[in-house]
Amino acid sequence: MEIYLGQYINRQALTVIFRCAVLLALGLPAVFWISKIVRTYITKHSGAQQGMMAGKIVLYSGVVVIAIAFLKELGIPLTHLLGAAGILGLALGFASQTSISNIISGLFLVAEGPFIIGDVITVDNTTGVVLSIDTLSIKLRTFDNRFVRIPNETILKSQVINVTRFPIRRIDLKIGVAYKEDISRVRDILLDIACKNLLCLREPEPLVIFTGYGTSSIDILFAVWVEKTNWLKAKNSLMEKVKKRFDEEGIEIPFPHLSIYKGLATQAFPVRIV
Repeated sequence: MEIYLGQYINRQALTVIFRCAVLLALGLPAVFWISKIVRTYITKHSGAQQGMMAGKIVLYSGVVVIAIAFLKELGIPLTHLLGAAGILGLALGFASQTSISNIISGLFLVAEGPFIIGDVITVDNTTGVVLSIDTLSIKLRTFDNRFVRIPNETILKSQVINVTRFPIRRIDLKIGVAYKEDISRVRDILLDIACKNLLCLREPEPLVIFTGYGTSSIDILFAVWVEKTNWLKAKNSLMEKVKKRFDEEGIEIPFPHLSIYKGLATQAFPVRIV
């Protein structure tokens, strides 16, 4: 009788172990597979951020279900675990108020949608491409290939500039020319440079704005609209073209200098080099 009872217990234990192993071996891969399918589908129809969130919800929910089924197979009563989990959750709630604040801030960010994955944003002095918007933080990759993590609460409280939200951007070049130059001629040259540059848009049209009298130059704002993907390339091209064209046309770009007079407006103070 004792031998038979021992064999029965051993068979029962082996059966439980086998069922638990099958549950883990089939359940976890199935959850990851379903999560991937949901993420791909939602990303295709709603966007990358919504797809990421949906995939995580399916993944975490599936893991919880499998964990509950696993404990049930082992014969562990869930009532005691739920009671312990409640006490542990209360303690963790007091100890992780910052994390809870970041989670709530993350929900507000997803609901408001000031940026999505792939956008280029500036937060304080950090600019980078949004890699993900997660439960506690967002991840950025800067243009010099550094990884930056910013808590969601910080994002919600800070000024965020979305550089690539709209399809076109404006390039603002601040240019100074000598006081002796003809402003109308300078304006025509700048507009001609914009017109001949294939990266510059015709609508909205380029602007040449006289901004003021500087200490050493007449200050001009040269504003040109381009597609957001061509912004940096167009800016470099325009700066090179302006310098080259000004040299060809004899337009002087002055550098800061100081003139000293001994009292007469037109007679400079004499300096003798020894």
